[in-house]
Amino acid sequence: MATSTPAGLEPAVAAGDDPRQFAAVLHAVYDAAMAGDKPPARPRQVISDSWDRVLDAGVDPDHGSLRNRIGTAEVASRRSESGLHAVLDELTRGLDAVIADGDNILVVADAHGHVLWRSGANRVLHRADRLGFVEGACWAEDAVGTNAIGTALQSGRAVQVFSAEHFVRTHHTWTCAGAPIRNPRTGSVLGVVDVSGPAATIHPTTLALVDTVARLAESQLRDHHRRVLDQLRSVAAPILARTAGPAIAVDTDGWVAAVESVAPRSRLTIPRQLHPGRTHLTDLGECDVEPLPGGWLIRVADADRPSRRTRVSIDSDDAGTLIRVSGAAGSWTHRPSPRHDEILRVLAAHPGGLSAAALSTSLFGVDDRTITVRAEISRLRRRFGGLLAANPYRFSDGVDVHLG
Repeated sequence: MATSTPAGLEPAVAAGDDPRQFAAVLHAVYDAAMAGDKPPARPRQVISDSWDRVLDAGVDPDHGSLRNRIGTAEVASRRSESGLHAVLDELTRGLDAVIADGDNILVVADAHGHVLWRSGANRVLHRADRLGFVEGACWAEDAVGTNAIGTALQSGRAVQVFSAEHFVRTHHTWTCAGAPIRNPRTGSVLGVVDVSGPAATIHPTTLALVDTVARLAESQLRDHHRRVLDQLRSVAAPILARTAGPAIAVDTDGWVAAVESVAPRSRLTIPRQLHPGRTHLTDLGECDVEPLPGGWLIRVADADRPSRRTRVSIDSDDAGTLIRVSGAAGSWTHRPSPRHDEILRVLAAHPGGLSAAALSTSLFGVDDRTITVRAEISRLRRRFGGLLAANPYRFSDGVDVHLG
């Protein structure tokens, strides 16, 4: 039953095969597998492995589960934080031809299988609604069984699932093809791009197209990362030139933008939660850490020199608000938007931190604008990095804030 392409992808139905005849075989295989009988043919390995995982998870083959569905506010928050928003246009353009005829829908899900975006003709979207294939729904394998989103996340590769290859019976009238999208900085999966529609719309080239679009999105993310490193380098280079002793500038994932008196390397191992101040790093030993816009300046510590705290000054001049960030190695400035200026001043006035609801109340007079708050904080942290901490939102330890 397995077919494959030169690219190593495995479409569910080979070119030239009759999908209706193949669907009948799949139904017989599925019924035998669910009954514990010997099937008339073997399912593809990716499907067999998925069925084993789903059976172990106890998924109901008649109904699946709608558990873990998230609400509108959480969907908006995850969209902002997923890292996928930057490539959404690329995904849409690349797959527009597949959904233009109105038979398929485009879906983008996060790394947990939650549907964040979907688009397509209303008649197909309405059919998807009846399956619970809606924004906020969880399509991980342990929620709704074998499907292109959940199985792509589990297998780590592009997958096409056709008819009775789906574990839940109500999904047998559908076909779907999904491919994971990885973060080029970390290698972790950001989410899945998926094309789904009625089973009769299956085509073997859809899998290759979806996988290609996912790879193009990753390429766009790599280009964006290079631009971020270039911007970080432009700020770090003059500071490093004035720095005495070994130092290195890295982004928040440890990718190197510039070095001074340090052996060249592409990446430095840093803790996931790094804060300004003195800390021990596996690759360099004791280091003094200072925030840079979008990253860190890390200097090998001098045991005879005490660590200096980072100072953030929020001042006003004729051009508006100016943020100056100063450390032992130098300083850099940034002019925030009026909204970001307001947020920073509120956080400065509450050193103990604020929840999203409390920050919403301070900014808008109501506590239900948390979606906007989280989105703005996410943008601020991309600029200020380690200056800001979360849960609750506040300036990080090791940072002194002064309001002018």
